[in-house]
Amino acid sequence: MDDATIYALATPVPSRAHPGAISVIRLSGPNAPDVLVFLTEPRAFERGHSARDPALPEPRRMVVRTLYDPLSGEAIDRGLFVWFEAPHSETGEMMAELHLHGGRAVVAAALEAVGRLGLCRLAEPGEFTRRAFEHGKLDLTEAEGIADLVASETEQQRRLALQQMDGALHRLYEDWRTLGLATLAHLEAAIDFPDEDLPAGIAARVRDGVVQLQAEIGAHLGDRRGERLREGVHIALIGPPNAGKSSLLNLLARRDAAIVSETAGTTRDVIEVHLDLGGWPVVLADTAGLRDSGDAIEQEGVRRARARAAGADLRVLVLDASGDWRAARRDLVAATDRWDPARDIVVVNKVDLAAADAADIVPLSATSGAGLPELLARLERSAGLMMEEGAAVPPLTRARHREALAEAHACLGRALVAPEIALAAEDLRLALRAIGRITGTVRVEELLDVIFRDFCIGK
Repeated sequence: MDDATIYALATPVPSRAHPGAISVIRLSGPNAPDVLVFLTEPRAFERGHSARDPALPEPRRMVVRTLYDPLSGEAIDRGLFVWFEAPHSETGEMMAELHLHGGRAVVAAALEAVGRLGLCRLAEPGEFTRRAFEHGKLDLTEAEGIADLVASETEQQRRLALQQMDGALHRLYEDWRTLGLATLAHLEAAIDFPDEDLPAGIAARVRDGVVQLQAEIGAHLGDRRGERLREGVHIALIGPPNAGKSSLLNLLARRDAAIVSETAGTTRDVIEVHLDLGGWPVVLADTAGLRDSGDAIEQEGVRRARARAAGADLRVLVLDASGDWRAARRDLVAATDRWDPARDIVVVNKVDLAAADAADIVPLSATSGAGLPELLARLERSAGLMMEEGAAVPPLTRARHREALAEAHACLGRALVAPEIALAAEDLRLALRAIGRITGTVRVEELLDVIFRDFCIGK
């Protein structure tokens, strides 16, 4: 672990257009308190002043000080300063913060002054959070939650990131690791101490533990809520040509994202826009009109439209109110894979030209916007119902987690059919290591604690 003191601007870099009211410079490492004194006491650095003198304020108490250039003694700014003793800080190290005015010149001069001391170096990307992980302040899932919180663009993404940062995934994976350790302890005891008096029914308990662990991990792998929140809920607009799918896409996107023409078959490829619907990130796709065609290019567009509809999380079937929309709905719903009447939506467009009324449709005029609030409410409700499934447990959020859990799931499956107890134990051990990689905690020595605590061997 690098014990150098690091520093960085913790707030956005001010620009000419957006100078910012306040900028914060953070430091972490053994020299952080010294830097604080040397920058706030004129000529202190030249005199070799120690940071352990009365000039250093009490930890965790903000004070108003003037920031000076350590070499020239010239005042740079006046702001708030605070420091934190290790291990009672975010990184677990000595830390300090300089809260200054947010002008470009102030920030540039302050950063230059910190660097002139020669007591610290600029931090690498993510190094503060990495040091917090290395000092046990958080695990890898919580660190990823911080990154997700910073990158969140919608309300639901923010909520998921905050939940993960607060340790929801950590607790879930630690529960699995605890169950696996207890199960592995039984196996190891049976292997290493065959002559001791072990609890009755140990084989059944081992199998039940492995089955339970594999089932819970399998259910977690089948939960796609996390990926949907990170990448967006995929909604496909499908329907016959010239029903108004492209007009609806433009209406929802509030811009001309797709070409709109009275000529049928204008859309040949899939057009995507990214939206925020009620806090849910959404990828809305306009697709080619579904019909039989002799045009090879249009045939490919129809094939892609059907594939996108089958792979989408939600489908919106757009029909023309001026035509026989009831027959079109019947035929297209029957021909659409994975159509779910509880979630998928039927929109009858062009109600400004012809009336359309039914309990299970959303009447709409993409031209005037009539019916748009009702459609938005239906879309948000459908997305919410889909995301609430399995909401009792935090969702799987990253490909790294999925890969490790898939490996653990496979190892547990092998353990259940292993011909020898030693092979089962090894597969279970590999599964626990895979789970431990997610949180960054792989402590095999804990197994001995479980064995001796539960079985009192060697007393």
